[in-house]
Amino acid sequence: MLKIDPENENMDVITEIERELRYLCTIVKQKGREMLVEFEITPPQFQALLYLVKEEDLTIGELSKRMYLACSTITDLVDRMEKNKMVKRVRDEKDRRVVRVAVLEKGHKIIQKVLTARREYLRDILKDLSEEQQTFILNGISMVYERTDAMK
Repeated sequence: MLKIDPENENMDVITEIERELRYLCTIVKQKGREMLVEFEITPPQFQALLYLVKEEDLTIGELSKRMYLACSTITDLVDRMEKNKMVKRVRDEKDRRVVRVAVLEKGHKIIQKVLTARREYLRDILKDLSEEQQTFILNGISMVYERTDAMK
């Protein structure tokens, strides 16, 4: 149980929230990486597929910016994904100089399988909590997320 210093009660709570979020994110991220081995996909490939499915047909440069990786790194990543038939390069119909990366059926299937496995993992963790408790957790996470730069 958290001990709160009355003179600095908010920082004690903030410190504990930060620590718990850091620990939780580390555990979930590690478990997610372990799951990817089963699907024969690397963490960067999974992240790239998530962006490509969400935003559809990004260019190498756009994907590079989203993932904070060099264009040359993304080019290599897309090469491997293309070789494994997860994505394909497609010329833009409006400007033939522009090449976009489209997700193929295999890529969509992998994403769905991985997300299903991740959700099952979380369901297993939360199985002993009531629906009300699960909703409480979701609302708390949502409130924090809505206040981040990701929402701006």
